[in-house]
Amino acid sequence: MTKLPRAIDENLYFLSVEIDGQLAGTQDYFKSPNQAAAQKVILRAGYSYNLASKLTKASTQILSQKKVTSEQQNLLRNVELIAQNLDLISRLARRSLTYAETVDRKAYLRADAYTKVLKQVRDSLKLIQPALARSDSKSAVRIGQIREKMEDLYDRVFRTLTEDMRKSKHTADLANSLLVANEVRRIGDALQSISEAILSVNLGQPVQFERYFTLKSLLPSAKDDEPVDMVPLAETRSGSAISSVRSRSENGEPVNAVFKDGELRKVREERAGVKSWHAIYPGLAPKILSYQKRGQSAALLIEHLPGYTFEQLVLNENDALLAEAQKKLAKTLNDVWRSTRMEEPAVMASMRQLSRRLPEVYRVHPEFRADPQRFGGLWLKGFDELVREAAEREAKLEAAFSVHIHGDFNLDNVIYDPAEKKLHFIDLHRSRYMDYVQDVSVFMISNYRLQIQDIPVRRRLAKVACDLQIVAAKFARSQKDRTYEYRLALGLARSFATSTRFVFDKSHARRMFIRARFLLEQALECPEGKEERFKLPIKELFVD
Repeated sequence: MTKLPRAIDENLYFLSVEIDGQLAGTQDYFKSPNQAAAQKVILRAGYSYNLASKLTKASTQILSQKKVTSEQQNLLRNVELIAQNLDLISRLARRSLTYAETVDRKAYLRADAYTKVLKQVRDSLKLIQPALARSDSKSAVRIGQIREKMEDLYDRVFRTLTEDMRKSKHTADLANSLLVANEVRRIGDALQSISEAILSVNLGQPVQFERYFTLKSLLPSAKDDEPVDMVPLAETRSGSAISSVRSRSENGEPVNAVFKDGELRKVREERAGVKSWHAIYPGLAPKILSYQKRGQSAALLIEHLPGYTFEQLVLNENDALLAEAQKKLAKTLNDVWRSTRMEEPAVMASMRQLSRRLPEVYRVHPEFRADPQRFGGLWLKGFDELVREAAEREAKLEAAFSVHIHGDFNLDNVIYDPAEKKLHFIDLHRSRYMDYVQDVSVFMISNYRLQIQDIPVRRRLAKVACDLQIVAAKFARSQKDRTYEYRLALGLARSFATSTRFVFDKSHARRMFIRARFLLEQALECPEGKEERFKLPIKELFVD
């Protein structure tokens, strides 16, 4: 644990003492409301501000030095956040007294409701420096939990005051009393931010209070004071966060898992997806260690899977290991597709997906939005018009059968473990029975869209994409799927276009969008009823 520099430690101590004094004065006011007690606190505004500014200045000076470790940076930045929130507590306390002084009928203040909770706030402030010094996450959580008590207090006072408003003519006094309650309530938000800052120091990465609390609740066998190491793995585009978690159970056994939390619906879908794969193809999906729902969010603790994602393999590992993983992927996909085949027609609806996502594409790349244009005798349709026409063609063209697909088959969602010679799928919230071309097109484009300009690496990415297409084409021939290439063209067009919303590089995004347009034009030029004869120039599509 990195120690705080002496100047910062001292300023933090004096700042905490100053805030405690101001809160004590606020307590005294609510015990016996009077102007002198209020002014005693209000006039100390400069003290807390100056102390917080001194701390921030000292921290900035240290951070500007060359030899500052990432651990020191994390500590100093979070201590700055603590100082800012301590100063905020001071301002909230003063504002509560300013509003209180505008209330003529002091009985409406319900002042006695605040003295106990302010005592709890003061007690929690005494935990800050010891929690930092000892990496004490348990104390950090106790600080954050005060917020819930302050929310409960506010709810009670709010109900009382709004009920009084229905009966009394003194609405100005009651409204200002409600403002007092709201300022005190917001002190709880500041305490939770302080709690998060201490937890972030302990974990070495930013963490939200509720996320940490959820994680601890998913580790029921771990001791309360047992440290938990979290390493961020990913932030999904839908807002879910994924971290690697290491801890120890009560009997000393290591706990090594992946923690994923986010919107309730998506986490539920992930859980259902994992369960479906366990039933369909055991061993391919990770095990769920625990699950918890909290309001409109939820969290999963999932078995940590050793090995490399396909993205890591393509970018960093040798040709022999990549070839080994590709061979395993080909065998696994063939096994899954054959064993899960259902005689249920499937409509990929890739043009409908593209149409829904085009507004987001245009927000990121407005230059892609183009009206129909004429060049001499050549008439170029707008991209939106191409999508509409392709959607009409696609609606009449369904796959003759369905298989169980991954649903989000990107390079980083497939893991190969060379030690055990095993393949695993992760991030399974979109798994369902569907046209296998959905997975094939997504996997291929996830290679192309990587913003790597190194020529040998791009050739390697192109080969991985094309190799999977060869596997899928062979499967299509074995299943007498004669419109496979036509559907793949539409799937690739969708993925090329929609992936541009994640690509900042304008030239790379334009290459992808041009390929999407080319594929749509080629698909529409194919006469209706002749889709079986359609051929894709796969290699040309994936070579820059």
